Amino acid sequence: MTQSRVLALVGSLRDGAVSRQLAETAAHVAPEGVAVDVFDGLADLPFYNPDIDDPNSPIPAVAALRAATAQADALILVTPEYNGTIPAVLKNAIDWISRPYGIGAIKDKPIAVIGQSPSANGGKWAQEDTRKAVGIAGGRVVDNATLIVGGTGQKFGDEHPRNNVEVSDLIAGVVTELVAAA
Repeated sequence: MTQSRVLALVGSLRDGAVSRQLAETAAHVAPEGVAVDVFDGLADLPFYNPDIDDPNSPIPAVAALRAATAQADALILVTPEYNGTIPAVLKNAIDWISRPYGIGAIKDKPIAVIGQSPSANGGKWAQEDTRKAVGIAGGRVVDNATLIVGGTGQKFGDEHPRNNVEVSDLIAGVVTELVAAA
């Protein structure tokens, strides 16, 4: 049986961020035959600028992100909501993997989007903006592989989300739907 590879990109750089923990939960609950790798390195990416995007002089952090994206069968994007929208670090990663436009590493990749927030809104706006950005960038958002997790502070407290059976089951469903679409 061939192993499916899923790359998780996390829109928060904070140590112990709930978004990171949700991505770790995806890795923990992935079905047999599926590996979910949480990408480390978004903090090392410069802001996208076509002037520095030179294939003859690649930026190591960009090359690593593009290679990891190209090698993945699918992506999970986990986003908190910052001021009602997608965090800059996640949008920047989408910009880098979308280039060269039309043939970037994200082209036609199945994408799952998980939004989260301590508010009851659950990061709905950030999730919508992430879906929009990644779709325009060339990814294929899988409608059945999306999730909004609201009230994270009350829901998880000091516990890791993987210890929450309801959320773990929902994330397992997201991973299963994503892999089925890959």
